Amino acid sequence: MRNAFAEAVTLLAEENPNLVLLTADIGNRLFDRFKLRYPDRFYNCGVAESNMISVAAGLALCGLRPITYTITPFTTTRPFEQIRVGVCYHNAPVIIVGTGAGLAYAELGPTHHSLEDLAILRTLPGMKVLAPCDSIELNSLLKEAVTETSAVYIRIGKKGEPILSPLTTTDIKIGKAHTLRPGRDLLLLATGTIMQEVLLAGEILQEKGIVSEIVSVHTIKPLDQDFLRKASRFKLWVVVEEHGRIGGLGSAISEWRCQENVICRQINLGLPDEFIHEVGSQEYMRRHYGLNGEEVAKTILYHWDRL
Repeated sequence: MRNAFAEAVTLLAEENPNLVLLTADIGNRLFDRFKLRYPDRFYNCGVAESNMISVAAGLALCGLRPITYTITPFTTTRPFEQIRVGVCYHNAPVIIVGTGAGLAYAELGPTHHSLEDLAILRTLPGMKVLAPCDSIELNSLLKEAVTETSAVYIRIGKKGEPILSPLTTTDIKIGKAHTLRPGRDLLLLATGTIMQEVLLAGEILQEKGIVSEIVSVHTIKPLDQDFLRKASRFKLWVVVEEHGRIGGLGSAISEWRCQENVICRQINLGLPDEFIHEVGSQEYMRRHYGLNGEEVAKTILYHWDRL
């Protein structure tokens, strides 16, 4: 996914002469093509992520279109004050891109896990929060984000993520849920790269005669309220995210349902309220915490049989 981002941002820079790219001592070779074409529009801010956000805010207030890029926890939790005050308070149109979201860097330990980024950034006024499931969604959302007049956070994977959306998809818009598979029995909502596991869970359920509607909620803020209202026909909603269960997509939808008085059974699947002290691959962690396709399907079947 990060390669897709590098290609997309280079193409967007050709269309938009005000677009500038800032990184925090990461991705230098990744952006070789960008630097070759636009050497005066690339800034390596070093291991100083908070300063990078402040620089981006200043550039945005001067009329430029800055995009910042680094590993997710270092562009969200570390510079949170600068995002809150420098970017959002001033309504500066900065695009903040976090790579290796969730447990993509699981083998590097808790410092590199990002399991609270959706929660903290969706609390900020004016901030849009996005988590594309693949490079197709990423390309469409990034192109839209460049035209936004306020801050946007985009949470992406690392590398090797499969393309899950149809190549002909043209209806991916900020704030609009993206249905990957229509269904009749239950609603499966997911955000980000965990979608590949959710699709596998859907296949397992279909073998049991349960046809799930599988939807990519790539926009956590603002939610697609029109879609959610229409989805009230499903008696079971299952939300899956590679994020803590507190404050993420599941919480956002639960809050919305309370406000709108939408009654259904909702199950939120994510990471528990604890730091992960084990070290292993992303695949190992997903399996360990019940977020791989087989375990997600098993959990859904348990609740389905008890409806």
